[in-house]
Amino acid sequence: MTFAYDTGWRISEISGLTWAHVNRPEGIVRLEAGDTKNDEGRTVCMDEKLKEVFKHQWQKRSNLLPYVFLNEAGTDKIKRFNKAWKTACTKAGIGIRLFHHFRRTAVRNMVRAGTPERVAMMVSGYKTRSVSRRYNIVSEADLKLAAQRQEAYLQAQTGTIAGTMVNLDLKKHLNKSQNQPSFRNMRL
Repeated sequence: MTFAYDTGWRISEISGLTWAHVNRPEGIVRLEAGDTKNDEGRTVCMDEKLKEVFKHQWQKRSNLLPYVFLNEAGTDKIKRFNKAWKTACTKAGIGIRLFHHFRRTAVRNMVRAGTPERVAMMVSGYKTRSVSRRYNIVSEADLKLAAQRQEAYLQAQTGTIAGTMVNLDLKKHLNKSQNQPSFRNMRL
């Protein structure tokens, strides 16, 4: 779940992930072209939390199996976990959620953290901006944050104006040929 939450990868990409895709010393996970739904390669640099996840998986790995994420018995890769997923959602008190929602959540979190949209697209593996817009859902909290950021920005931009503002009659200053205001000779 942690890997899905951070990367937005599809369940098939996560469950099929092998140790050959992981460079633990460098902190990189790489899928080659053809290993993904959209047939494009993908690279993820692990943060400290993901490094811990992979360290834990490495310690409990089976030397005979190449998969990073094993089933509960440790005999194969994770295949079906619908019942366990529903149980976990119920115990968490969040109602039934789709595992696929981690894709949306990861993309939204990356964009809100300041990651450029194109980079979020590369990490999560979606190709088009229409998918980006669909995944990057705006909430009321986002709108409040936008207002707060704009207010802080505008406050940082304003300063003290030395002088007196006067009511200007713009008609006196219209550029007659273009019927546009000419501010060249105006004094503020």
